Amino acid sequence: MTDTIEAKANMQTVSALPPEETERLGTEIVGALKTVFDPEIPADIYELGLIYKVEIKDDRTVDLDMTLTTPNCPAAAELPTMVENAVASVPGVGVVNVNIVWEPPWTPERMSDEARLVLNMW
Repeated sequence: MTDTIEAKANMQTVSALPPEETERLGTEIVGALKTVFDPEIPADIYELGLIYKVEIKDDRTVDLDMTLTTPNCPAAAELPTMVENAVASVPGVGVVNVNIVWEPPWTPERMSDEARLVLNMW
């Protein structure tokens, strides 16, 4: 079984891991993701809405689906590694797999209010 954190949604626990451990991991993973910034945009990738799914498996492996603002993003080579390293730094996390996905395509509507404020996009 696995736990999935849908970005911007409540986490549901359906795992062999204790619920409090799943909650801790989820909270700390989101915190780690908020330390990763697109080098060209002054907002973190979580608030930009680039994280589509985080799945915490029973063996503590974390599978993460993310996208980029555009397929031609200059940071395409470095952002997945930055995300992998940030999530791997969370105590208790095992192997981290970062998958770049293009569906659904990213649009500015995916940004949080925090990101809109930082980018002055009201």
